[in-house]
Amino acid sequence: LAMEALIDAHYGQHFIGLKTLGDRVARRPLTSGNTIAVLETGDEAYAAMCRAIDDAQKSVLLETYIFDNDAVGQMFVQSLSGAAKRGVTVRVLIDAVGVRYSVPSILKQLKEADITADLFNGNIVMGLRLPYANLRTHRKILIVDGTVAFTGGMNIRKGFSAEFAGSESSRDTHFEITGPVVADLFSVAAEDWRFAGNEALKGDVWQVERTAPPPGQPMLVRAVATGPDASNETNHKLLMGAFSVARKSIRIMSPYFLPDRELISALTTAGRRGVEIDIVVPAVNNLFLVDHAMTAQFDQVLKNYCRVWRHNGPFDHSKLMAIDGVWAYVGSSNLDARSLRLNFEIDMEVLDANFAGEIDARIGAAIASAQPVTLQTLMARPFVIRVFDRLLWLGSPYL
Repeated sequence: LAMEALIDAHYGQHFIGLKTLGDRVARRPLTSGNTIAVLETGDEAYAAMCRAIDDAQKSVLLETYIFDNDAVGQMFVQSLSGAAKRGVTVRVLIDAVGVRYSVPSILKQLKEADITADLFNGNIVMGLRLPYANLRTHRKILIVDGTVAFTGGMNIRKGFSAEFAGSESSRDTHFEITGPVVADLFSVAAEDWRFAGNEALKGDVWQVERTAPPPGQPMLVRAVATGPDASNETNHKLLMGAFSVARKSIRIMSPYFLPDRELISALTTAGRRGVEIDIVVPAVNNLFLVDHAMTAQFDQVLKNYCRVWRHNGPFDHSKLMAIDGVWAYVGSSNLDARSLRLNFEIDMEVLDANFAGEIDARIGAAIASAQPVTLQTLMARPFVIRVFDRLLWLGSPYL
């Protein structure tokens, strides 16, 4: 009741309903007393993550979709190896599909460095459980000593580092977290490790530390795990609720905007209610087919009081959302069929005006240098291109 009173006093009665929805579908609590630092570049995020690993005293648990065998990957191998040599217990889990993004894979080097590593949905046929190859862990979670966590959209690869990729580097957003929600992020990654390696992460080295909450108004955070298991479509259900409680604004940044009809309906209904809706996607996408498929869907939102923007500059892989400037949803989930129904994802629901304001400003900065997509420009494209877009849109659940 104390948390409900806090939400009512600072954010409004309608966000109590959204909390209740999250309690019922996410199966993890909205916790108070957390801190989140926004890491806006790969260089910033990788440095913070490796620094945390270098300072580890008890344990390191890392789960990621992609762990490339490149300069950034080697930087992590060095930090993880150093931790293992100091006696720190280290576990690394990589998706069996994602590990193949670089050849040769990083797995052999990890094991040669005495780092205990495994693959998610691997080790059956050609290193894959072929019937389940589409059921991937897209999660990015790092837990160090049970006190600090990192999560967000960033894989481990040099493409997000200006130091190594230069002007060709892409952008993404990652987060450094302390507080009670670290325990929930750990439980998600630990369960994935148990599934992959049949090892329960228990004992003193895996004990999650409870840190004292910072002074001032508490930051409310929920870890939202979703996947084709008991948490099926959790992110979908929560987003439906979030769009329905919005009163002022919905701002979305996603590299792949391919929501299903239900989410499109929830967005357009909010637009008809007078909610200002901005959807930001890259001007140039790294996935050609996905870009054409999502372009075919833009008219559905543009006709219903939503704005769509193509932002220029480096490709941005961030998955960010802010509602009414007080509620944010960030993490690994894209707004496409894979993230909503096939992948194992991890996101954070954050009810905090300062944090949501940061996310809002991050999206606003992208809009400031973006070009609006209009119905006129969509219709002005050649007929053959528009048909091509529609055909790809029909196959979007498989992209």
